[in-house]
Amino acid sequence: MTPILQLSGITKRFPGVLANDHINLHLDEGEILALLGENGAGKTTLMNILYGLYQPDEGEISVRGKPIQVHSPTDAIKAGIGMVHQHFMLVPVFTVTENVMLGEETVKPGGFLDRPKAAKRIRDISETYNLEVNPDLYVGDLPVGVQQRVEIIKLLYREADILIFDEPTAVLTPQEADELFEIMRSLAKQGKSIIFITHKLREVLAISDRIMVIRRGAVVGETTPAEADQNKLAAMMVGRPVNLEVEREECRPGEVVLKVENLVMHDEINNIAVSDVSFEIRAGEILGVAGVQGNGQTELVEAITGMKHPVSGKATLLDKDITAASPRHITESGSAHIPEDRQRDGLVLPFPIIENLILCTYYKEPFSRGIILDQEKIEENAEALVKEFDIRTPSIFTSVGSLSGGNQQKVIIARELSRPIQFLVASQPTRGLDVGSIEFIHKRIVEKRSAGCAVLLVSPELDEVMELSDRIAVMYRGKITAILPADQVTKEQVGLLMAGVPLDQALQKAPAPESHKRETTL
Repeated sequence: MTPILQLSGITKRFPGVLANDHINLHLDEGEILALLGENGAGKTTLMNILYGLYQPDEGEISVRGKPIQVHSPTDAIKAGIGMVHQHFMLVPVFTVTENVMLGEETVKPGGFLDRPKAAKRIRDISETYNLEVNPDLYVGDLPVGVQQRVEIIKLLYREADILIFDEPTAVLTPQEADELFEIMRSLAKQGKSIIFITHKLREVLAISDRIMVIRRGAVVGETTPAEADQNKLAAMMVGRPVNLEVEREECRPGEVVLKVENLVMHDEINNIAVSDVSFEIRAGEILGVAGVQGNGQTELVEAITGMKHPVSGKATLLDKDITAASPRHITESGSAHIPEDRQRDGLVLPFPIIENLILCTYYKEPFSRGIILDQEKIEENAEALVKEFDIRTPSIFTSVGSLSGGNQQKVIIARELSRPIQFLVASQPTRGLDVGSIEFIHKRIVEKRSAGCAVLLVSPELDEVMELSDRIAVMYRGKITAILPADQVTKEQVGLLMAGVPLDQALQKAPAPESHKRETTL
């Protein structure tokens, strides 16, 4: 049977980098193909070629046995190819309806856009696939998780036959991810063909029919869920055995580092996002915040890091009032921040890697002597961090915006964790990272905790929160509904609390916790 999609000898070069090296790939009708690989391995480049965002230097693309030329996303859509990108392709000042309609406009007699008709279809898709979103809201006012839903709705709206999902569960809860998988299975049964790009090995084993692994631009193997396990897949991706367990010392919390008292925050449209929240974090412990995206976690982090000031309440860092402090003041007080949105809040995309690595310290020794920057020291710092954190780049002078999403995250991690700090805010620290990088980052966070650093971990990945945290705070509709020891609560119990189930009921409905290993979230 002729594959619905065939890629033959696809090769793509960038200055100093062979991103794709004569890759062959086929996709059958109704098949879910998982594409695995490290950050910078070439997965997203390959899919961008298929979607017309890049042009291959060599190779051919065929759909249903016929060669096609894909010079733009418009060509891809005409060929029945749709893509949900890892980094959202949305216009913040447009509404959800306008974003979904873009390129697929519905018009009324007279040539006017038929927004009500499009909005109704969006609502129907939202209800059908349990992707709750208000078509009338502006995308720029939406949390990251809801923006992800808009991207998925765009794909479903176009009814493509070949569907590319690039890290689609990066900001979804386990329950939302399970719902997405049901959608994917249903689509496959109806004859849709899916390429699923992810770094989460459990998801690959749960949803895929076939698995292809790319390493450093080349295909290094294919397998199936029946023939593979997490350890085998991890080794194929990285080229070495990967330790899936996080080694941790017993938690010995010290003095209070951060104290939050009765904090109230508004969201972008002036609604209460954080309501009367209070908690403490001590030196040498990790407090994980679990919650469905959009329940106040983003605003809580903004208040603690100085990105926005609270309506009321107080935040104290190392006995200093930081309630109205600037981000620089908080940073200089011994704090580090891995932001939720790396491109908006963590990096200056047009700047080279070398400059992004000193954004917090460029004015201090050894990088600055008065008003004179010491270029030699800055270059030495960049070269050392690129090597230590395995940032895949042809040069330290490469613009950070040209890196893969995972390598952009590594630049932030390298900058923030290489400084002497006493408090770390890690908001989705492994979003978009591969298994090897997750192993590395988790170890670094635990090392900071073992060295006496207080850590606030905010992540939509419940497994990540469960495995790294000493205590878990559950947020629901802007409130912290419970703070529990991580080793005395189950994933099921926390999941119920995230859904708004009262504490006593959640503890009764879910089974009692069992002794479990702390494993790296894959």
